[in-house]
Amino acid sequence: MPDWLDAMEAEGSLIEGQDRYSTPVRAELISMSAATIDRYLAPARATDPIRGKSTTKPGHLLRNSIQIRKAGDEVESEPGFFEVDTVAHCGPTLKGEFCRSVNFTDMHTGWVHTRAIRNNAHVHIRAAFDTFIDTVPFLVTGIDCDNGSEFINHDLIGWAGQREIFFTRSRPYKSNDQATIESKNNHLVRRYGFYHRYDTPTELALLNELWTLVNDRLNYFTPTKKPIGYTTDTIGRRKRVYDQPRSPYKRLLDAGILNPAQQTELATYKATLHPAAIAHRINEIQHELTRLAATKTRRLENQITWTPPDPAGLKIRAS
Repeated sequence: MPDWLDAMEAEGSLIEGQDRYSTPVRAELISMSAATIDRYLAPARATDPIRGKSTTKPGHLLRNSIQIRKAGDEVESEPGFFEVDTVAHCGPTLKGEFCRSVNFTDMHTGWVHTRAIRNNAHVHIRAAFDTFIDTVPFLVTGIDCDNGSEFINHDLIGWAGQREIFFTRSRPYKSNDQATIESKNNHLVRRYGFYHRYDTPTELALLNELWTLVNDRLNYFTPTKKPIGYTTDTIGRRKRVYDQPRSPYKRLLDAGILNPAQQTELATYKATLHPAAIAHRINEIQHELTRLAATKTRRLENQITWTPPDPAGLKIRAS
């Protein structure tokens, strides 16, 4: 919260004595708990009833040769190891061609990078990975993916080998192995991009403009908590313990892997970001995406007919 308020004061979005903003209000905002903020914002957080589809298809040829990384394995001790997944912008049906978003998150800092692509063809996945490497401001040392054929293929594994990037995969049908990226899929892609169907070049361009803004917002201004262990309450129940909320940017600085020139470059870039302007443009893009895609998404949803299960052969216990 202090980062948001400082940046908005610097850009002139919050001015002492205007729009009910004052020093006591600032102090109240800083001291406010996350739960209280959620309660205040609940009326404004409308949810879309449409839900997404899973598009993961197993890649059999190389899967057994790639090391498995399980839930509970040792947490990475420095930035650079990312989990990656794709999110389908298919609406209610997987038929036809539609956009997808490739979503990356660093396990140590929470740094995110998101890129929308035309479809999950290898050439588009590879291009998204190239953009990811060029955009992330620190060295990528490892990537963990699911068992989808868009990741488990010779092209992408060769790409990682050429760059000396450690490549691992999760266990099949064990979503807990990629709990971090699965959470980001919901809190980033679905929260900001909704569940509409996007399948045109215009929508693809809007998605990529949106992800640039959202990534800056989350990386530089949005603090997150990381689990650091367990404790027990007064009646002996096990309870998760979290560290103090920090933005990915501050966690990256705390890690001590950046040289002074890199730190200056990031600080200079952060100073150019205006949270209020970012929020305004995000809202504009979301409205435009909804205008373009909501009607066709609902039309597709209405075309889907539900087929009841065939009860033949079911054994019913006699009363």
